[in-house]
Amino acid sequence: MKVLIVCNNAFTKGNGLQTVIQSLIPYLRMSGIEARLMSARNEAENGIQPDYPLEHFRFPIFDSLIASHSYGFARIDEDIIREAVNWADVVHIQEGFPLEAKTARIAEKAGKAIVGTFHLYTQNILANALIERKDNILNDILMHIWKKEAYDYCSDIHCPTETVRKHLVANGFKARMKVISNGIDIPRTKILATEPQSDPLILLCIGRFAHEKSQITLINAMKHSRHADRIQLYFAGKGPLEDEYRKETDRLLKNGILKHKAVFGFYKADELRELARKAYLNIHCATVEVEGLSCLEAIREGTVPVIAEGYLAATSQFALDRRSIFPEKDAAALAERIDWWIEHPEDRMIMGQEYADSARRYDINDSISEIIRMYYTALAS
Repeated sequence: MKVLIVCNNAFTKGNGLQTVIQSLIPYLRMSGIEARLMSARNEAENGIQPDYPLEHFRFPIFDSLIASHSYGFARIDEDIIREAVNWADVVHIQEGFPLEAKTARIAEKAGKAIVGTFHLYTQNILANALIERKDNILNDILMHIWKKEAYDYCSDIHCPTETVRKHLVANGFKARMKVISNGIDIPRTKILATEPQSDPLILLCIGRFAHEKSQITLINAMKHSRHADRIQLYFAGKGPLEDEYRKETDRLLKNGILKHKAVFGFYKADELRELARKAYLNIHCATVEVEGLSCLEAIREGTVPVIAEGYLAATSQFALDRRSIFPEKDAAALAERIDWWIEHPEDRMIMGQEYADSARRYDINDSISEIIRMYYTALAS
């Protein structure tokens, strides 16, 4: 089977979609699928290039903002798209943008099977444009465009979480929908949770520094925590709000609320694994999240999470009980959860192992098998 993976940019670091694509294609190939990528060129020097490279599309005025969010768009080239589509048995679109819409139309005329993955909420886009209300009419308009112009061409849609599936049903999507985690690498040998670092207690927060990731909730929670003087915040990621967050945490340090300077950095995968194993808790504050694999990867290492719960915050599915959930944007409630875990270190150790074991349900090998079954279903129909 020959599968064409289509996305705007598969090489921008710090982007969840890039992480998924860089895992999906090698695992498909290891499973015997001929998988090729159509995407914007890799701008890294000596970097691996897509099989069907497209030029970058630059947005006047907004290009720097888009780049700051670790994203990029590809320029549509119909000749390249037709070449790629003609090669494929199955066309797998990853987004609802113009590139995918054009590819889906060409693929339909060519009689190809078309499937899609819903990786991105419209709210992700508009929140970064400072339009943060989830019920804004612009979300409905953009969702209608994505559905009509791209996803209506798909016979099957891969939903990374049940939250996504319900959202698509509520928005009138008619394709067959299959809930399949994007999955993470799970080692064959069982991971044993380790004793976290003693004082200062590391609270790890992984994610792009953007409005919908809501790291400010964790920063504000320190004003309510009884144990803020024992805590050191680690923010792993990059993004346009980093300077603002640095100033806010420095203000807490100056005012004596924090005794340990917050740490900001962009870490390699092995560095993040090591940091997660040292962390006392893994805090995930995002209000708009399709799945949240970065949180799951920390859970895999035996780090207990505390996760925001909201109607588009799918990451809360990883919580094993209510002690690991707080209402989104509620800094006082988050502080209460943090303080409880700090005051109950024995429970923290027990649950660390339970969380490490729970991550094994999201093995990427199982996810790839399910996605391949979806391809065969699409071909059969």
